[in-house]
Amino acid sequence: MADPGSEKPDIDQASQTGAQERYDGLFAQIEDQSQEWRDEQSRKLLRKMDLHLIPFLVAMYLLNFLDRSNLAQARQGTLEKDLGMGGTDFNLATSIFFVGYLLMQLPSNLLITRVRPSLYLGSAMVMWGVVSTCNAAVHSFGSLVAVRFILGFVEAPFFPGAVFLMSSWYTRAELTRRISWFYSGSALANMFGGLLAAAILGNLEGARGVAGWRWLFIIEGVVTIGVATLSTLILPDYPHSTRWLSEEERAFAAWRLIQDVNEADKDRSMTVWSGVQLAVKDYRLYLFILLQHVSLVSQTFQYFFPSIVGTLGYGSIVTLWLTAPVWFATFLVSVAVTWSSSKTNDRSIHIIVLSLLAAVGNAIATGTTNLGARFFAMFLMPMGAVSAYQIIVSWVANSFPRPLVKRSASIAICNMIGNTATIYGSYMYPAPAAPRYIPGGSANTVICVLVALIAFVLRIVHQRENKKLAEAEAAAAAQVDEGVDRPAPGFRYVV
Repeated sequence: MADPGSEKPDIDQASQTGAQERYDGLFAQIEDQSQEWRDEQSRKLLRKMDLHLIPFLVAMYLLNFLDRSNLAQARQGTLEKDLGMGGTDFNLATSIFFVGYLLMQLPSNLLITRVRPSLYLGSAMVMWGVVSTCNAAVHSFGSLVAVRFILGFVEAPFFPGAVFLMSSWYTRAELTRRISWFYSGSALANMFGGLLAAAILGNLEGARGVAGWRWLFIIEGVVTIGVATLSTLILPDYPHSTRWLSEEERAFAAWRLIQDVNEADKDRSMTVWSGVQLAVKDYRLYLFILLQHVSLVSQTFQYFFPSIVGTLGYGSIVTLWLTAPVWFATFLVSVAVTWSSSKTNDRSIHIIVLSLLAAVGNAIATGTTNLGARFFAMFLMPMGAVSAYQIIVSWVANSFPRPLVKRSASIAICNMIGNTATIYGSYMYPAPAAPRYIPGGSANTVICVLVALIAFVLRIVHQRENKKLAEAEAAAAAQVDEGVDRPAPGFRYVV
């Protein structure tokens, strides 16, 4: 008598074969439909996915960024005085977050290919909400550093995981705009963070015997936990496993992605390690790592922005209010340029222009003490650097489309190594360098120009790769008899 356990692989394989046969049949039915029918189905599916995915990911990222950057707002209260902080203690508390953040990046994004993303991302959010709330309970600098390290560890799964999840639903043209909406959460977090901190520090300081900065961590942490619980119920998983879609809708979602890159997005077509090996063997990955790294260096001012704006000479509460219009303008610019990037199917030129804009902002802020000029420069810095980065994020996901585990590994590796920038970048704006912050401002001026140069190099690289693809297709087509229908043009890298 056979061991019952030995029959399970055969049952699983038969089940997968049957499911694939059903999908093949549904794909054939989709191919038989008119283009008008497919366009209408795409619009319906996109509306449904945008409603379930984008609002929650934006809200989740807003809180993700808020819970890591609210230390800058808390600094405007009595945080440093209460914890006995001085010198570069604040810089260390900022940078230690990214040590934990980096350690969990790659393992997390490989794990997400094997579990339900909705449950995984929601659970990670609950954990970082709890840890962020614990900031309110610290009574020494050492305990603050410990909490910040753990916070980085539990926040790590979200950003690359969310980008990976979106890339599993949207075509390359659609993904750029969706990542733009998603990454706008960072600008909104800085805007609402400043407004919320001004309200809390201005009105709850000493309430029930608790310092205002502690209330800031408590309120923002509790909100995070509430949103996490709801998002777990609403977020989709993958096209083949989202339970609130019909089988026909799941098949159509998978078919769209196959049409986009001429390859199916199979979740278990190869091992996780094989995906990592494919990623590290692609020479373009290292250019994207460098691009993402230097772009994140150019944004390190975000974690000191209230202090930078504070050099204009206003009080701490007014300073927090003044940060809001800067980040609202950044939000508007980021949405506009990513819409333009998607429409023109361009990434590199947009990144180049925005990076040079940020370079001008850094140069002005560093080179003058004029109040009006400095405040204007503070608009240019995030409008250029932050907007460029969100196009870079979508470019990475676009450039490693399939297989699924390679894309997941590539996104995680770029994000992981890219974020090492913030570990040392946190020391670019020491308090004694105020008000002009010449070391950080000068360095970031050069770095923004470097971002533009790397984007230009990647443009040339992708143009050459596309030429090779076209030549390979032409050689293959020459072997086909005339009069026979030739396949549609294949995959091309976005430049």
